[in-house]
Amino acid sequence: MPIVESWNAEKEAIFKAAQLMLVSARTAPKTGGIDDVLTAIVYGKEKEDLALEMEKIAEERGISGFKRDAKNVKDSEVVVLVGVRGIKSFGLNCGGCGYQTCREFEDAAKKTGQDFVGPNCIFKLLDLGIALGSAVKTASILNIDNRIMYRIGVAAKRLNMLPEASIIMGIPLSAKGKSIYFDRK
Repeated sequence: MPIVESWNAEKEAIFKAAQLMLVSARTAPKTGGIDDVLTAIVYGKEKEDLALEMEKIAEERGISGFKRDAKNVKDSEVVVLVGVRGIKSFGLNCGGCGYQTCREFEDAAKKTGQDFVGPNCIFKLLDLGIALGSAVKTASILNIDNRIMYRIGVAAKRLNMLPEASIIMGIPLSAKGKSIYFDRK
């Protein structure tokens, strides 16, 4: 009878979980049924590039959290990216973006800030949050350790991993004896 080593099976399960997380993000409710959520799975060399970029940002900014989170990326099997085309308006004229009307928002210059592009439509940002929640819920149901990380998104944006996204968040995935994403120093 063939034997599948635990680590090989777990590695495969983590990748399958990441795929299911993308489905969860895709099928999450969206404002007006308009889907501007973008997703990807990062692993292998690209995952290492992501961690290296986070370490570079840590040095540039003197923020140790980037280095700590880069270690989490290195120690993870895969990273799920979830982003949004937030510079598109929904058309409600709510003012949540800081402009009186959606027309003013659409006409406003889109600027790259330190990390992301803005301004962003509040409804697109809500869609991003709901998609993130749906994705991590799936990971949780499957007992895959995970944590939503802003800093991963910063590096992913700098590396142009989701080119159409104005904002990106990252979710590293692992299955160890204890979650590596909590009780961190």
